[in-house]
Amino acid sequence: MRIVVDSYAWIELFIGSRKGSKAREALTEAGEVYTPDFVLAEIARKYLREGMDQQTILERLRKISESSDVTPISLEAALESAKCYFELKEKAGKAGISDPSLFDAMVLATARVLKAKVITGDRHFKNLNETLWLG
Repeated sequence: MRIVVDSYAWIELFIGSRKGSKAREALTEAGEVYTPDFVLAEIARKYLREGMDQQTILERLRKISESSDVTPISLEAALESAKCYFELKEKAGKAGISDPSLFDAMVLATARVLKAKVITGDRHFKNLNETLWLG
């Protein structure tokens, strides 16, 4: 199975939570593991905002790079991201939750282009066929 790892899953994995253990197990069992390159930036932003030191952030980003294939967004995935954004936005409106970020749409698009599953606990992905739910 191919898995695309969302920021949510990596963060839970680093926290060492129950959801993180579930993510670690899925990554271990997966045949192929991908992390979109922009997920690294999203994680770095979160950690900097929380005051984590830069060396620790770099170490975590290295671990992600060593544990998965860091993939750039392709032209096909960029176009699919736009479609996914509107799909996720409509779904969020019906569920009464906040609008998704473009990052969310890009993660979903990457999974669709790679014919993979997204491992996450982000509620924007809940109940999608592509989701391996951590919640």
